[in-house]
Amino acid sequence: MRPAHCISALRLAAALAALSALLAGCVYRMDIQQGNYLDGHTVRQLKVGMTRVQVRYLLGTPMIEDTFDTGRWDYVYYFKRGYVERPIESRVTVFFHDGKVSHFALYNIPKGQPIAPGLLPSAKKFPVG
Repeated sequence: MRPAHCISALRLAAALAALSALLAGCVYRMDIQQGNYLDGHTVRQLKVGMTRVQVRYLLGTPMIEDTFDTGRWDYVYYFKRGYVERPIESRVTVFFHDGKVSHFALYNIPKGQPIAPGLLPSAKKFPVG
């Protein structure tokens, strides 16, 4: 027969092992936000014929300003919520000819403000999966 203090020590060790196994998958993953904040209302104001100054005033400094192709500006917005598997990415590519917008391409532009930290509901305390 075992002494009572050995049994309680074994129970405590088993409880600590079970608790640490449960908490092992609970890792904090911070939100990652990068690039140009592309608001859908602002992007809809982009028009063919605008000058570079007007585009820079409207959308800001481009994330990628190609040195070899001065007629193209790329605006990229990337947001990955810590617990979400797939990131959200928006992109605007503006093409210039003779200093004015000749055409532009839009990819996954939100209708309003893009998703950002604080605009989503808070993460569950212990997410599953």
